Amino acid sequence: MSLLNIGMSGLSASQSSLATTGNNIANVDTAGYSRQQTVQGTKSSQQYGSVFIGTGTTLADVRRVYNSYLESQLHTATSLDSESAAFLKQATPLDAMLSDTNTGLTGVLQKFFTSMQGVSTSATDDTSRQSVLTGAQALTSRFNTLAKQLNDQNTTINGSLGDMTAQVNKLATAIANLNQKIGEISTSGGAPNDLLDSRNEAVRQLSELTGAQVVERGTSFDIYVGSGQPLVIGNTTNSLSMVASKTDPSRMSIQMDRGSSTIDITSVISGGEIGGLLTYRKEVLDPSLNELGRVALVIADQINSQQAQGIDKNGDFGAAIFNNINSAALISQRSIAKDGNSAGSGNLDVTIKDTGKLTTSDYQVTFTSATDYTVKRSDGTDLGAFSTTTNPPPVIDGFTLALNGGALSAGDSFKITPTRNAAASIQTVLTDPKKIAAAGPLTGVASANGLGTYTQPTLSDKIDIYNPTAQADMQAALKNSTPVKLVFGAASGGSQSYNLVDAKGATIGTGTIVPGQSNTLNLKVGIVDASGNPVMDTTVTPNVQKTFTVQTTVGGTPKTGETFTMNLTGAASSDNRNAQALVALQTKQTVDTGSASKGISLTDAYNTLVTNVGTKTAQGKSDSAATSAILDNAKGARDSLSGVNLDEETGNLVKYQQYYTASSQIIKAAQETFATLINSL
Repeated sequence: MSLLNIGMSGLSASQSSLATTGNNIANVDTAGYSRQQTVQGTKSSQQYGSVFIGTGTTLADVRRVYNSYLESQLHTATSLDSESAAFLKQATPLDAMLSDTNTGLTGVLQKFFTSMQGVSTSATDDTSRQSVLTGAQALTSRFNTLAKQLNDQNTTINGSLGDMTAQVNKLATAIANLNQKIGEISTSGGAPNDLLDSRNEAVRQLSELTGAQVVERGTSFDIYVGSGQPLVIGNTTNSLSMVASKTDPSRMSIQMDRGSSTIDITSVISGGEIGGLLTYRKEVLDPSLNELGRVALVIADQINSQQAQGIDKNGDFGAAIFNNINSAALISQRSIAKDGNSAGSGNLDVTIKDTGKLTTSDYQVTFTSATDYTVKRSDGTDLGAFSTTTNPPPVIDGFTLALNGGALSAGDSFKITPTRNAAASIQTVLTDPKKIAAAGPLTGVASANGLGTYTQPTLSDKIDIYNPTAQADMQAALKNSTPVKLVFGAASGGSQSYNLVDAKGATIGTGTIVPGQSNTLNLKVGIVDASGNPVMDTTVTPNVQKTFTVQTTVGGTPKTGETFTMNLTGAASSDNRNAQALVALQTKQTVDTGSASKGISLTDAYNTLVTNVGTKTAQGKSDSAATSAILDNAKGARDSLSGVNLDEETGNLVKYQQYYTASSQIIKAAQETFATLINSL
């Protein structure tokens, strides 16, 4: 019977090994499966006289071939690769869109200024003027399109983050349930290999979504995310949820729900697809929106301001080509009150005062009292403390803040986004090409047969388009207080006198020039109303007549009595000075003038945006290639130990088949021996 039992034990062992090998082969493509091995042990020997004879074999264990270090490396590599892949997936189309001449801003911006160049060449040509409006409409449309695509991308990211957090919660629940089942089986002495594999695969899938720190505690895996926030502890879980950010409802935040309490972990969560999307939003999407908006604000501000300095074909001062950047609606949209501000508190109006000083940052405004507040840039720079009672309000990086609505309290907070929505809101409002102000505001005419040379007069005082009263006053002053005339006396002793006279012939200023040299004159003209009465400045005591300054350069040696008359430019003028000034805005340093570089042009500003996104995308490609290689190595290392090798398993299959056959031969020999014994009796 001993020989029969030995054969039976070998048969049983070989059968178990065949089944294990077959299971390995069947699960060659099963994600997370770790190959298994049978472990045999000898049965206790029996003593026969002075010797011990074995009694066969026994199946000691079906062992899971597994290394916790290699598995941990795989999870880490999976998290890094998913993060870089998610970042690159978002950055690549944005880079292509911004850099392409057909979809980016460079082409339409150049065409707009090219059309303005056409007006400067032929100021009276209506076709060229219409081309300017067409170019302006194409430009604003492109701004709107780019902004929409960026905002749509943000919407997509919000939706993806919501789906991913839901999947994280499902995986967390699965891991907790597996922890419980594994613990129950392990307590009874079992080895739940398949459950252990399932748990490892769930952790790997979780690593695709977010960086997860795994701490093995007994038979359980405890999972932590972010900066150590517990997601799974034993068989209990905390859940993640997507909520609108308290400081910016357009951006979704990730919070962890821990019973009755919640904690925002958006700023600390990293790794996986979630980390990649959050990084992309912070480092690429939001700065791109802000930079695009800054360029839109500078264009609208500079073009509209320059338009107001000139005279159109109708003889009127130039009208705005683009919508007002400081409309009531827009200034109210640049501030977002934090959820939880004091009851009845108002919001902040954000007025752009200097587009050149604008940055691409957002700002955090925190009130320390009902009137005092601090400002912090999104790059971490503290800009100091300010007060709403300061009049005029302080200009902070090109904008001012003013309370709109109910009083504020200490602790109230606001997110300020001066530039974010500008590209989406810019519009072309001018429809009449005749209202393009190509001409300078003043035109000078010298008397016949004079010997002096004169540059066309320019207005030194800028017309402020954001102060309607001041704008109207200056325009009225130029109409009512001109013409004025330079009347030259005789040259004597190396100088030559002149009188500045008004339309009635009254002298309103005097001075001298050096004949034969270039003389720049800054002429102060007293302002009068439509009736010819002086307009007085009542802010000073005693009251003085208001003035504006006209600049011209006189050369040569004017004759005695020679005149140079300066008047408001009339309708249908061929003068192109203001059109040239508009064209010059393409290369003028109007963006980021508060920086150490003292500013860059509009084209350079957009190119900087394209370069920044391109650099981030290139870095993303490099990171993705690197993390993919790391992941491949981690997979290879894990699979070399735990993966199923079909060649090896096929060899084992042949080996255990032979083992099974040999064991059956032992049984057959035992049967024949037993039969011989029986027959001999």
